[in-house]
Amino acid sequence: MAARTIEQLTSGLIDYAGLFPPAKLDMRTTVEAYARELMGAHRAMLGRIICPASRLEELTEYGRVVMPGTYATSGYREMADTGVEAWRVSVVADRSLDETLAAMDEFDARHREEQGGLARADTIEMRVGTPDEIDEALETIPADVMVFFELPTDRDVRGLVAALAGEEGAAKIRCGGVTPDAIPSAATVAAFLHACVSAGVRFKATAGLHHAIRAEHALTYDADAPRATMHGFINVFMAACLARRRSLTVEQIVEVLEETDPGAFVFNDEIAAWRDQRIDWLEVAKVRESLALSYGSCSFEEPIAELKALGWL
Repeated sequence: MAARTIEQLTSGLIDYAGLFPPAKLDMRTTVEAYARELMGAHRAMLGRIICPASRLEELTEYGRVVMPGTYATSGYREMADTGVEAWRVSVVADRSLDETLAAMDEFDARHREEQGGLARADTIEMRVGTPDEIDEALETIPADVMVFFELPTDRDVRGLVAALAGEEGAAKIRCGGVTPDAIPSAATVAAFLHACVSAGVRFKATAGLHHAIRAEHALTYDADAPRATMHGFINVFMAACLARRRSLTVEQIVEVLEETDPGAFVFNDEIAAWRDQRIDWLEVAKVRESLALSYGSCSFEEPIAELKALGWL
């Protein structure tokens, strides 16, 4: 049984992005995997399913038979009594904002009733480069839709994060990709985390966080895949927790992000710790709820397997 602090740190942590690289699964495989993980032993760690706006109709086509409400008649009767509520879908805005919102409305209309499969597109993820773009989007996006603004990693983002202070929107950082140059430095990620803490802005991360602890790994599943040092999701979310509750400096956050020794982290029922920095389980829960919301991963199995191998699950 997992310690209470690791349960709090990982609750709803992973948004499933099976459609995206490096997995890049087809829609049928993606939705079936998501449906089965929602009834699996580690379903408490699973958050939303992520889908581009341009593929929401395809999500309906393949997803309706495995979404809640249609289990009993779709050949997935073993799922019928799991008590899973409507799927929550995070939509990547690969179209204009107006087109994305229209596609989300159409998706929601198709999935309001059980016979269509219960689901709701309740979140948008979109790239921005200026505070004005953030302001314009917030004026357009309905209040009941969460929006994550993906910020650039090649510049100081404090002004962009400050534009989100006091707003309903949240920030997003890309932590990796399929080539080494797509991985931001620990200093870049630390500056983003520190800015979010300072401004009281919630965030999510995406890409490059399949692994629990920072280490060198292959960046894709190809035999000749390039290798690079990848950020660990435990590093990132523990750094966020400690930065919020222990007022870490940017330099101290970098140290947590660059930690490669799993033994430097401790999780038990009362405290989570990195070296001499400790927080209790309730502090972890509060930070996860109010600041460090989730990360997108094209694999759900890999993070689970690593946590098990480390003895934390």
